[in-house]
Amino acid sequence: MALFAKRGNLLTNISVLGSTGSIGTQTLDVLRAHKTVLKTRGLSAGSNLPLLEKQALTYLPDLISVKTEDNALILTKRLKNKVEVMWGEEGNIAVATLPKTERIVIATPGLPGIKPTLAAIRKKKTIALATKEVLVAAGVVITQEAKKQSVQILPIDSEHSAIFQCLQGRKPEEISRIFLTCSGGPFRGFKNEDLKKVTVEQALNHPSWKMGRKITIDSATLMNKGFEVIEAHWLFGVPYDKIKVIVHPQSVVHSAVEFTDGTIIAQIGPSDMRLPIQYALFYPKKSSTNKFKRFHFDDYPNMTFDHPDIKTFRCLDLAYQAGRSGGTFPAVLSAANDICVSSFLAGSLSFHNIWPVLEKVLEKHKTINNPDLEDILDADSWGRAEASQLIAKHKMI
Repeated sequence: MALFAKRGNLLTNISVLGSTGSIGTQTLDVLRAHKTVLKTRGLSAGSNLPLLEKQALTYLPDLISVKTEDNALILTKRLKNKVEVMWGEEGNIAVATLPKTERIVIATPGLPGIKPTLAAIRKKKTIALATKEVLVAAGVVITQEAKKQSVQILPIDSEHSAIFQCLQGRKPEEISRIFLTCSGGPFRGFKNEDLKKVTVEQALNHPSWKMGRKITIDSATLMNKGFEVIEAHWLFGVPYDKIKVIVHPQSVVHSAVEFTDGTIIAQIGPSDMRLPIQYALFYPKKSSTNKFKRFHFDDYPNMTFDHPDIKTFRCLDLAYQAGRSGGTFPAVLSAANDICVSSFLAGSLSFHNIWPVLEKVLEKHKTINNPDLEDILDADSWGRAEASQLIAKHKMI
């Protein structure tokens, strides 16, 4: 069942998990642009203390959280008790469940976003979701709890936000196909031999979006798009066979939905994540004007669309396979991919060997159907360990 929420009152109290990352900082741009109607209540981050300190002094939230106790002590002294400081998983959950906060932006990288998301759902908070791994690894757990609590999950990814916008006023059973658009990344048109020469610098040079290092590499391998396919399945209740990836290098058609009557509705806009963030923070109300970048048709006299090359970019096909197989396969894929990307960035794994490692890890995995959270976390640990061992054993540079 899809997560189509009821319309309610405008929610103005916001907490941001992952506030120093790419999505987090752009979320704060939106909060600053609408500071008269949006109030920052909580912030959490990892170890970027200078930026988090600056954010805390600028927005004066009720609570902030950092990764370690030592960092919490440092920030407490620097902030001179102007803001309460917590740390670790307990701190993240506290930020996600602040009594005054109604809407939680989940932009914490990876699996650490799952427990705060669940805690926020159980406290009836609206979720504005940016962290892919939350639904990729734990979609069954998160969506079941959201339905149980009648909690709304609003997508922040530009593609899923586009789909969500296209579906307004439509029923889930009217969906014929979802078209997830994809820039194709920096290596669009490359073949296997070309990919053997890829450097980290080239892979980080995304043609359309400015993002964090991990998601930029995932975009280059097309794994990011594979994760988005799995996300779309959970967000909109659409089977995998109805979710199609289309390569669109201009990155201005953010996605489209075809309905059973043959009508296709698409969402178009500039490559600016602040727009889907803004939509999620204000929904179901319309936001006020801002000075964000605008789209101009004159800048795009030609728009092109193509099919992805899944024979060369195997990660997309592996994501479809893992999603269709279900159980703990997606969690293992996400975990192993995390290790592969880190290894590539560190120089211990070549770009073109990322998908062979992932394929071998998936082949060895014995899935658990209908997993609970503990099963998912165990699968994540197994996937990380298995990928690490394969990379170390075979020295796939």
